[in-house]
This record gives sequence, C-alpha cells and structure tokens, in this order.
Amino acid sequence: MSITAAMVKELRERTGSGMMECKRNLKEVNGDMDLAIENMRKAGLAKADKKASRIAAEGMIGMKTSDDAKTVVMIEINSETDFVVKSEDFLTFINTVTDALLTSKVENNEQLSEMTLASGETVDAARRALIAKVGENISVRRFAKYENVDGGTASYLHGGKIAVIIELAKNDSELGKDIAMHVAAANPTCVSEDQVSAELIQKEKDIFTAQALKSGKKPEIVEKMITGRIKKFLSEITLEGQAFIKDDKMTVAQLTKSKDNSVIRFTRFEVGEGIEKEEVDFAEEVRAQANA
Repeated sequence: MSITAAMVKELRERTGSGMMECKRNLKEVNGDMDLAIENMRKAGLAKADKKASRIAAEGMIGMKTSDDAKTVVMIEINSETDFVVKSEDFLTFINTVTDALLTSKVENNEQLSEMTLASGETVDAARRALIAKVGENISVRRFAKYENVDGGTASYLHGGKIAVIIELAKNDSELGKDIAMHVAAANPTCVSEDQVSAELIQKEKDIFTAQALKSGKKPEIVEKMITGRIKKFLSEITLEGQAFIKDDKMTVAQLTKSKDNSVIRFTRFEVGEGIEKEEVDFAEEVRAQANA
C-alpha cells in the first residue's frame, strides 16, 4: 500500500511524533492507521520504562485557584533538563494535570497517577506519552490541595519554581498574598513555636550547650545563653516569629494580629528540593569519549 503525505500528517497529529517515525511505522503495518498508533504507544511505554531510573530534578510547579477562591492546588512535575520544561508539550501537560486536579477528589500520588484528564487518558498514560516524545524522564512528584476552607486562601507562584499556598482564619487577599510571598522568600519550617517538635528543640539545645560550655562561663550564664539561643532559633524557623520581609520592624505574628487575622497553615514547594542531583563533569566526559 502506498503511504501518502496525508496519512503521515494524520499520524503526526494523532501521536505528536516526527514525520520519519510516522512514515516508517505506517510502512511496517501497510498503512493501518490504528495499528500504527497502537505500536507507537507500545514503543513509547517501553521508552518510558527505560528512562524511569534517570534523575529528574528540574521541572515546574503548576497552580490553579477556583473561582470562589476556596480551593487551591499546586503540583510539581519534574524533568531531567530545564530545556524540556520550556517546551510547549511539557507546559500543556502540567496545565492539563493542574486543571484536572482542581476539580478531582484524589488524595495521594497513586490516585493522581490514575486520574482521568480532559483527553480521556490517565495522568500516567499522558506522562509516558510525553516521555516518548521529549526523550527525557518525566516525574509527577507531589501535589497539595487546600479545599473548601472556612477562612480564606492565598497563593504565590514565583517563576514556576517556588510556590506557596496558605490558609488564613479570615479571607484577606492582600494580607494573604503578602504572607505567601514572605513564605516563598523566608522558607519557614512551620507556623508557630508549638508546632516545633520537642526532639528538634532538644537537639539544638544540646548543640548550644556544648558550644557554651567550651567558653568556660559559669553554669547560670550558660543557661541564659542557651535560653537566648533557643529563642532566636525558634524565631528564625517559625513563620510567626520571623521578621516580615516588607517591614522588618514587625514579625509576621504582629502583622496578622494588626489585621485581626492569623495563619492556619501553609505549604511551600520548591522545584527539585530534596532530590539528589547527579554531578556531571562535562570536561571529564568529553575526555572519556575522546579516549574511547
């Protein structure tokens, strides 16, 4: 059977694959369009499985807020290089998944993987198809969803790389945005001191005690030094204790109190945080190839 340009064009539009690959697959199945698509999908799955072990530490965070501002979602999707992140295919994928997540009832990554997109395919199927197309491992890493909150939500997305969602006791969009931006910049561990674990406080106290005892000061002086250091430590890691980035003469707790409000919780994502990236020595790599 003769493979026409129109057939190649149709297969390209339906699979997103290159012209030569489409032409080759059509020839292999004697022009059977459905069989060509099936074979290409199978090949794509095989490629995706082979790339699954490769480190994907670049990426982007998608964010979406409902019209009534009561529900906010954000999701981190990773790739191997920043080059792929800027591609239209990757951007379409993350936007599609984020849109679906806003109205879905998924509660964990396993359910997210099986979530159905507007196209009718699952997130995992779309992810594997994207891997086959861009040639890199793609990972849907994590998501956060604040839904039907009693007070108000606010969010902030910085360049697609750092994202924050917060929940306030009362709805205040201006205050919420300011605090979300603060969380993005200052990266607090938790909202208040009562949320800091006793184990962490004791660990820091032990470190400060060992440092203070080396100074040779009297025990009562050492105790005061430790108390002061612990107080400073807690102010640095808690949102309420931190100096507000727009006015360092007040803490975030003082700011929210002045607005008769408070922060209930927050979630902060930063692309690639906690992923151990592979260090590549490109000069050594070139030398190795030259000597091969």
